[in-house]
Amino acid sequence: MSAPPRYVLDTVADATTVTRRLARDGWTPREGFALPDANWDVTTSRLALFGRVTDTDTLALVTLAAARGAAVVAVCDPASDLCHALVDDLGRLGPVLRRSEVDPPTIADDTVLVPEQRALLERLANGETIAAAATAEFLSLRTANRRIAQARAAYGVRTTREAVLAYLRQRQR
Repeated sequence: MSAPPRYVLDTVADATTVTRRLARDGWTPREGFALPDANWDVTTSRLALFGRVTDTDTLALVTLAAARGAAVVAVCDPASDLCHALVDDLGRLGPVLRRSEVDPPTIADDTVLVPEQRALLERLANGETIAAAATAEFLSLRTANRRIAQARAAYGVRTTREAVLAYLRQRQR
């Protein structure tokens, strides 16, 4: 399962667009960032939380919700220190999307992968299975799958095939 989306947007209109798209994709939208559920991981509920971030308490709630597996759509003033702190905090969890366009984000030249991720994607590009690539790189299958999932998140794609293609496109540049 890929990481839930994390959006930090400038306007309520953009947030509305993204929230509607997430609802169409099977996420359950809810205004506010507090998570009343006692379970730590809310990934399986596909919860999409949205709202304005106006203070540090709300910033902490957004970060906690994202860490627990909820999709977040936060609106804040892009010039504020609060917004910069939010993007930094969410960035530690994975990719943060700053625009509401329907098109998936393009792969940036500066997407950084760790050496294990590059080695695994290189082997997959050469036609090896994940199990064979893991063995060749002296990794457990579970670790290899985690590294590939992290690469998918870094590239902002949903499938391993898309991650391999993104890796190949980036490698050619």
